[in-house]
Amino acid sequence: MKVILRQDFEQLGNIGDIVDVKQGYARNYLIPKGIALIANNQNLNRLKEEQRQASFRKDRDRHNAEHLAEELGKVSLTASVKVGEEDKVFGAVTSQDIANLLKDKGHEVDKKKINLSEPIKALGIYDVPIKLHPDVEAKVKLWVVKE
Repeated sequence: MKVILRQDFEQLGNIGDIVDVKQGYARNYLIPKGIALIANNQNLNRLKEEQRQASFRKDRDRHNAEHLAEELGKVSLTASVKVGEEDKVFGAVTSQDIANLLKDKGHEVDKKKINLSEPIKALGIYDVPIKLHPDVEAKVKLWVVKE
């Protein structure tokens, strides 16, 4: 039985490939799980339309991420931390703290998108990378100062 793959499937192929599989495998696994459609003209047109819409959404998301990256590039954040002797920071500035500072400035960014290799534990000026999209990364300037 010939089927059209709706998503990448490691054992069979990539999106849009027409593959020949056993009828039971197609009817009992691939089609109910939404991995494949029966290969006919109607389903082929349906898949092309889904791919066109997915491409449109991907382009729109990238454009929105580029716009947000441009706005975030102009933002400068200040984190006030408690320090002890010799300017030793108590605690650390984490990605959650940076997300809260961005929220205060009017920018909603998920803390998981903020790429800190490790929490910031010293006073100074840092460029914090934020991964907004697989192809778009923004840098926010963070000033860590004592309270």
